[in-house]
Amino acid sequence: MSADTFPQYIRIAYFLASRIAEGDFPIGKRLSGRSKLSSEYQVSPETMRRALQILADMKVVEVKGQSGVYVLSTDNARRCAENLEEQLDRREKAAKLRHLLEEHDETGRRILEVCTEVLESETFSTVAEQRLPNYQVRISEDSDKIGRSLASLQFWQATGATIVAIRRGYNTMISPGPHAELYGGDYVIFVGAPDVVDKVKAFLNPEDC
Repeated sequence: MSADTFPQYIRIAYFLASRIAEGDFPIGKRLSGRSKLSSEYQVSPETMRRALQILADMKVVEVKGQSGVYVLSTDNARRCAENLEEQLDRREKAAKLRHLLEEHDETGRRILEVCTEVLESETFSTVAEQRLPNYQVRISEDSDKIGRSLASLQFWQATGATIVAIRRGYNTMISPGPHAELYGGDYVIFVGAPDVVDKVKAFLNPEDC
């Protein structure tokens, strides 16, 4: 994958997530502090901060003030790497399309092929909204569902709705599996009849009702 034109912080986050997923850094392993990591990867502290923020949002690592960065989950690292790889792939295809439109010297066949690729790789937020009702509920920081897996929640039985995605920070997990866990601040995206929205709100955030 050619990613030379992509933002450095995305490439650094993808690289770190991939190494954690492959077991180079086990759970509980302390990585260097942000300043030292910036030096190691030859990027600015701000670039490293943004990369680590992506990993922290996906619960891959935990940034503990001055003490350093600690690995939390190889499973989350794998999901994060897959998500970022999809983003890089979409950006690469979009870059190809921009190049074709700017140069005006490619054939109609090439433009059609690249347009098709870009349309097929649209993000969930642009495609799913057209196909599915856009219902979503944010999980409050004091919800009793935090840390629970989707399998243990029996979400459909309790609400009549079906979870299709979980949005966390910069990332969206589409069709999360039964072992996916919920965290405070997550947006749960679901489908169902309009009357299930209040049921979902009451189920996920009972203290707010």
